[in-house]
Formats: sequence, C-alpha cells, structure tokens
Amino acid sequence: MLLQFLTGVIVSAINIGIHALVTIVAVWIARSAGLRKTARPRLHLMGVMVATAAVLQVAHTLEILVWALTYGIVQAAAPGSNLLYFAFVNYTTLGYGDITPVREWRLIGPMTAMNGVLLFGWSAAILFEVLCKTLEHLGLTDATGSRPPST
Repeated sequence: MLLQFLTGVIVSAINIGIHALVTIVAVWIARSAGLRKTARPRLHLMGVMVATAAVLQVAHTLEILVWALTYGIVQAAAPGSNLLYFAFVNYTTLGYGDITPVREWRLIGPMTAMNGVLLFGWSAAILFEVLCKTLEHLGLTDATGSRPPST
C-alpha cells in the first residue's frame, strides 16, 4: 500500500510540475495577446481563449500519458489492457470500470482521479483568470469586472 501511495504522490507531483509550466505559458499567451490593441476585441478574446484552452488540453493529455506510462512500468493493469484508455478513464473520473487495476495497485486509480480533479480545477481557474485579464486589457470591462459605461 505504501508503494502505491508513494508512486501516486510522485506521479501527481510530476503532473503538478507540468501544469505549473503550462500555467506560465497560458499566462504568457494571455498577456502577450491580450495587451495588443485590436479592431475586433470580441474576436480577439475568442482567439486568446481558444489558444489558452488548447494549451491546457495538451497539458492534460501529457499528464494522462505520464499516468499511462506509470501504469505500464508498475504493471497496474492486466496484460494487454489499453493503458492510455485506462489512464483517461481514471484521470477524468469517468470510471467505466471495464479495465480495473490489478489487486496490488488498486489505489492507483483513485490517486489518478484525485490528480485529474485537482488539475481540471486549476485549468478552470486559469481560463477564468485569462478571460478576466483579457477582457480588462481589451477595455471590455474595468478592473472591478463590470462593463464600462457606454458613451
């Protein structure tokens, strides 16, 4: 049980590091794109949000690949199991249950799910912050988040 827990903690820490690096990239995208003046601010906002979401999607996919690699190294599922699919199901907390971990690694699924929930929440916070900052930079809101008075 201790080995399962330590493995889960190490992989979670790796994924948190990946997400921290991606946060820096997402903030950089928002700041560099959001500071530009544009004739079409709403279209520009859409572009910034799509770019940010795409970067986060890539990060989550990479994090799932780290879990799938770990499953393979520790042989967490029955031979012949689709480890990438198993990692996706656990990370997203979908929980189909058609692939289950071997008895010795039963804790790895819930640890993967816990990591996924944390990082999805973090991504939602990033998207919200990018949205707020970009709206502010484009002059579509003021610093308090309300719409500017119409002239």
